[in-house]
Amino acid sequence: MTYRAGCATTTATRTESLLAAGALLFLASAAATVHWSRSMAGGMAMPGGWTLAMVWMAMPGETWAGSAGRFVAMWLVMMVAMMLPPLLPMLAHFPRNGLAALAGVAYFSVWGLFGAAVYALGSAIARAGLEWPAVARVVPLATGAALLAAGAVQLSAWKARQLAVCRACGAPASPAAATTLMHGVRFGVNCSLCCLGLMAVLLLGGMMNIAVVAAVAVAVALERLGPRPALLARATGAVMVALGVVVLARELPKVMLH
Repeated sequence: MTYRAGCATTTATRTESLLAAGALLFLASAAATVHWSRSMAGGMAMPGGWTLAMVWMAMPGETWAGSAGRFVAMWLVMMVAMMLPPLLPMLAHFPRNGLAALAGVAYFSVWGLFGAAVYALGSAIARAGLEWPAVARVVPLATGAALLAAGAVQLSAWKARQLAVCRACGAPASPAAATTLMHGVRFGVNCSLCCLGLMAVLLLGGMMNIAVVAAVAVAVALERLGPRPALLARATGAVMVALGVVVLARELPKVMLH
């Protein structure tokens, strides 16, 4: 009886320390995200009536690799602020906080690779828009099409399966470090796939727009932790499709005039 009570007390203390560390990390990353969003506000007016955000442009004297590294650093901090709250319940299942931290590092490493791919695509589109005005003019139309695609992903059975995997994920059976590392990587892959539609909204709406970041973060948390997640995913998908239709209806006549 005394042994069991001692184990329960130790587990409760460990969970409390994990949640406290998570709360501090969340607050620090959220504050950094707000700071970067304000410092990177504004952009360049482009043909087609849209604005190219500063985050896709290299600073004076900065190489492409340096710009990519800066972007990935900002992206990772933002992902910590957005993904840590729904991640903590999974980390709390680990028997030791050291293993939880290892799984968290592996998880966010996947998001770092995701961010590198995002920058490669986004910077290529930015360069094409700067060099060729005709490309810049179709970006708003492409945004509408991308919103439709993101909404279709949210409405799909594939999304529902990915979401079910994310919600059911706990700690691995083995406490080995290698197993924990691979578990974190697999969970990061599942999570990034599950969030494809919402990440598209983040990028299309403006990842330096705090309102967009907060809305996507809330949607992610509700999908992972709230009741009836499949219904919520379909509801957000319907909103994305509606927004895509509105953007296409507004932009298609402009493109046809050119």
